[in-house]
Amino acid sequence: MKTGGNGALVTVELTVNTPQISTRNISSLLGKIRNVEISTQVPLKYVGRWQIGGPADVVVEPLDARAVSEVLQCLGAEKVPFLVIGDGTNLLFDDAGFRGVVLRIGRRMSQIAINGTHVVAQAGIWTPVFARKVGCAGLTGAEHTVGIPGTLGGLVVMNGGSQRKGIGSNLVRATVVDIDGKVNILDRNACEFSYRKSNLQRPDLVLLEAAFEFATANKADVRRRMIEIMVSRRKKFPLRLPNCGSVFLSDPKMYDVVGPPGKAIEDAGLRGRRIGGAQIAPGHGNFIVNLGGATSSDVLGLIDLIRRTIFERSGFLMDCEVRHVRPDGLLQPAHLSVQSGKWI
Repeated sequence: MKTGGNGALVTVELTVNTPQISTRNISSLLGKIRNVEISTQVPLKYVGRWQIGGPADVVVEPLDARAVSEVLQCLGAEKVPFLVIGDGTNLLFDDAGFRGVVLRIGRRMSQIAINGTHVVAQAGIWTPVFARKVGCAGLTGAEHTVGIPGTLGGLVVMNGGSQRKGIGSNLVRATVVDIDGKVNILDRNACEFSYRKSNLQRPDLVLLEAAFEFATANKADVRRRMIEIMVSRRKKFPLRLPNCGSVFLSDPKMYDVVGPPGKAIEDAGLRGRRIGGAQIAPGHGNFIVNLGGATSSDVLGLIDLIRRTIFERSGFLMDCEVRHVRPDGLLQPAHLSVQSGKWI
């Protein structure tokens, strides 16, 4: 779907050829690397928090930074398509799966060190754990992340947060490894943070760890703010059904006219609408939940419906925060897959 010259929405179809890689060959190559765990033909519905997606040819989880570097060197040399994920919180895996290697930065890389107001943490640490450890050290600035499911790596790459805040505001430096296996250190300016975006989203970079600077605060006050945030999230968000969190980004211009995405969707009477096993959450319009057996096509269909409806009512086309993982490995905001017609 795209906007035509007269403002109308036009659907365009796109065909993608995604040949399967040689699972045995790549598994054999990766198996020569120390400190990696390798699985083949892994259903991605067991990897992502939406519980949607077909099989990935290979999933590899490095256990340390050196293993990450060696895996990337191997994949780059063999020109194997790969995708880097943490917990897959804001990812919509395709029903057809992924013809390549999923490189997962998980709990084995979740160390954290706190020295005064300086915090260094590996990309695989669970974000709520990170926030609580920072708060327990008498530091403030990470409270807004306490209820966000997913790894710190995903949070930093997306400049994630809540209450219209972003974790990039506290970042001092990011340690990354590129496709050649070379480790680089980027300062905050080089990361180019903006609202839910950063230069770390480049497909040739993998975040290993990040360093932050926080301000000192009373531990009890920090704990109280975290509890308030968690209580608020439990009241508003559908935590019991599989979902990716917020589907659409908040646009400041749209916000001033019709409010945040959730309100716009609710005002349009779309809460509770469903396609297949996917439903716009009855309690919050900016969430799409998996009622059971939902497919990526179901979710993209709802995204299409929402965007068309809001555009017709307000003239605003909402962009997605959630990323769609195409079978060919292209990772893009889900609305771009809707515009291209890839999901049809």
